[in-house]
Amino acid sequence: MRVTVVVPTLNEEKGIAGVVSDFKNLGFDVLVVDGNSKDRTREIAERCGAKVMVQSGRGKGNAVAEAFSILNSDVVVLVDGDGSYKAEDVKKLLEPIERGTADHVIGNRFYSYEKGAFTKLNLFGNKILNFFFRFAYGISLHDILSGYRALRKEVYKSIELRRSGFEVEVELTVETLAKGFRIAEVPISYRRREGKTKLNPLRDGFRIGKAIYEMLRRYSPARYIYFLGAIFIVLGLLTGSYVVYAWLKGITHVLLAILTTMFILVGVQFFVFGLITHLLFRTAMDLKSEINKLKKS
Repeated sequence: MRVTVVVPTLNEEKGIAGVVSDFKNLGFDVLVVDGNSKDRTREIAERCGAKVMVQSGRGKGNAVAEAFSILNSDVVVLVDGDGSYKAEDVKKLLEPIERGTADHVIGNRFYSYEKGAFTKLNLFGNKILNFFFRFAYGISLHDILSGYRALRKEVYKSIELRRSGFEVEVELTVETLAKGFRIAEVPISYRRREGKTKLNPLRDGFRIGKAIYEMLRRYSPARYIYFLGAIFIVLGLLTGSYVVYAWLKGITHVLLAILTTMFILVGVQFFVFGLITHLLFRTAMDLKSEINKLKKS
């Protein structure tokens, strides 16, 4: 397999030399996609043997999308330029692809991480977002925000990246699942980054959580509709409880009772629509999977 390591960067002069050198020593081609760094990131990367391109857009998502558009390697490995991932762990990422058991492999950082690699807030936020993803999608993945992953050509050439920021990891995961490709996790090590982080835990955490929910429409529209139905039913139960409580006190709320009925009926209708959508979407997904299998055989 021809493998290219893609490193999105923005002001990573402290860590980029080690990242590029380590992968070059392992025999890999390295492409650094730089987001107009103000420090010596590009200069250092080129000196260490990487091919460097300056992205036309802004944000990590745009950097990854631009790299995918120009590459033609059998496998692309994505890794951050801050030195937090070990180059030798790339063998673990490539192994499932070489065996033919996965099309997209994610490095699970929670298997072994260095003290100080996560702040308490980042660790808590990661756990919450991963739990939300597993609950919403029904997929047993434990580190969907990992920046260390490997993708086969069929995957990275077919996925559509629309998000420009740190939500790109979520989008890569969801797009892989939505296109019917196989995804797997492998244990990796995670170290403290070199330099200052650009991630804002609260702002970016909210955006990532919002992306997980919004992209549910692309992976499983039925689950998205079920959530809406559940919201209306909960509203109906809340208003209905108040109507009953007031009625027991001798007070009648006719308009609120009508509103309660509407909430419940709309919620039930959403669940019915969701069930129909689920049947249609699952059929389409099964068909995509079979087509992928036929292409490989």
